Amino acid sequence: MLACRWAIEHGAGNRHVPRRTPRSLSRETRSLLHSCLSRRDLMRGAAFAGGGAALLSHLPAWAQPVSAGMAPLPTVSGEDITLKIARQSLKVDGRPSRAIGINGTVPGPLIRLREGQPVRLHVQNALDEDSSIHWHGLLLPAQFDGVPGVSFPGIPAHSTFTYEFPIRQAGTYWYHSHSGFQEQLGLYGPIVIDPADADPVAFDREHVVVLSDHSRMAPETILRKLKQQPGYFNYHRQTLAGLLAGRGQSLAERLEWGAMRMDPTDIADVTGAVYTFLVNGHGPGDNWTALFTPGERVRLRVINASAMTTFNVRIPGLPLTIVQADGNNVRPIEVDEFQIGVAETYDVIVTPPDDRAYALIGESIDRSGLARATLAPRAGMAAPVPPLRTPPVATMRDMGMDMSGMDHAGHDMSMGMRDFANAAQVERNPGVQTISPMPVDRTGEPGQGLEDVGHRVLVYRDLVALDRNPDPRAPARSVDVHLTGNMERFMWSFDGVKMSDKMEPLPFFHNERVRVNLINDTMMGHPIHLHGHFFELVTGHGDHAPRKHTVIVQPGGKVSFDLTADALGDWAFHCHLLYHMEAGMMRVVSVRAREGQA
Repeated sequence: MLACRWAIEHGAGNRHVPRRTPRSLSRETRSLLHSCLSRRDLMRGAAFAGGGAALLSHLPAWAQPVSAGMAPLPTVSGEDITLKIARQSLKVDGRPSRAIGINGTVPGPLIRLREGQPVRLHVQNALDEDSSIHWHGLLLPAQFDGVPGVSFPGIPAHSTFTYEFPIRQAGTYWYHSHSGFQEQLGLYGPIVIDPADADPVAFDREHVVVLSDHSRMAPETILRKLKQQPGYFNYHRQTLAGLLAGRGQSLAERLEWGAMRMDPTDIADVTGAVYTFLVNGHGPGDNWTALFTPGERVRLRVINASAMTTFNVRIPGLPLTIVQADGNNVRPIEVDEFQIGVAETYDVIVTPPDDRAYALIGESIDRSGLARATLAPRAGMAAPVPPLRTPPVATMRDMGMDMSGMDHAGHDMSMGMRDFANAAQVERNPGVQTISPMPVDRTGEPGQGLEDVGHRVLVYRDLVALDRNPDPRAPARSVDVHLTGNMERFMWSFDGVKMSDKMEPLPFFHNERVRVNLINDTMMGHPIHLHGHFFELVTGHGDHAPRKHTVIVQPGGKVSFDLTADALGDWAFHCHLLYHMEAGMMRVVSVRAREGQA
């Protein structure tokens, strides 16, 4: 037991104050750590299977020891729903911290609706500050979209606001605050809308899986540290020992990147150094468990409700069949792993064949930690948790550079990255560190670190809409939007202009068809979300292009989508990395009727 305690305190089990990263531990210590965690989970499950089980009904949902048989997320439904926003305590892996929840839980309750019904959502703000709720991915009138300063004033402290709109769609969605850092503190929850007609996806059982990141450090402190020191939370920087061992970049590559003051290990701004990664409000040690009967088709509705974390999701030993993306049905595609950006949702079907436990793993993109849950035929079971994989290292391709045929890579890249002729509309200022001279469409790539994992990984080009798109018209015009930033100063923007600098809205006429080209001039991926609309990714699938509301634009890459601007009003358009949006990577899309148009 003493050995287990030492391993947990000095390894991945303590993610709030990591003394050493898991990759730096010896193989023996890592093996001991995972053995101890599994033993601890099994002991906890056994305890609650006995007399402790009688106490479950007296605990709030987030505090219940789910390895003993987790009750589903609390659910609200009907045409009149009341949601109360309030501060509360949240216990993660046994450690308490401050949070903001809804109806006393983090995540907030599952809102279950049916396509075609009306709904009135009465949101009570019990905080001493303004608040809001945005219904992410829902098609609704602009005044009920829930973005303070864009579509409504917000919900004042100790007051109630009623959102009222018809439900025009089906699928998996979510809701969250759009006020300050409340989303980071726990103000988010899932939405499931059942189709009016028969569901084309057959399944025997379903589980909602809400992935998120949580920190005991105040979000204002996190942002301040990011602005004070680039890579403050990056524990994966390259070392001399790594160079001597042949890990990471060569000496020449390190010197080249150093001369440009670029860090190839800067994959995520906020990492497992300060985050615990959650499943339905539970940390890796809590072992949130979803039950199944062997042979059942189990539908997992996976939602990335994190503030800053891109997750790579897999269930070792179990294939995943993707059946829905961002609430829209797609032709089933079988993979072993998929990358899910902040605010994306994926529905997957799994059919566990054996009477054993399976680990559901959401590994952070930089491999600094993971969210962990268990699929099991009985409560109290645990599956082996795989060790964290080798952290990815950025390449010239992530800089927007195809280096083939260049003799003096460093010199040529330095010139090209500053060549504003490739982005005429980008404002030249200290907030724009780089311009990608040769951005490429990366929708056929699996994402950073997943190129050579040895199994099937979902790429955007795999997604094909199950039904024909509602508007197959060709776009009448094209708009370029550059994703810009200065990673050293933690400054983020669109086209070099921050939202706080009173950036002009991006104008569209009602019902016009436009192609939007997102060009990433930074070496970090950005999940870009457009409110109030769906768009079709341009990936070669014609009138069956996948319809999404959020898309990851890979580092140095570009993504094109076709949009029908069919929702009148002002809509937020932003990077869904919370601290990037807060730092300025946001814009307003304004949809207006043409003169004389009804």
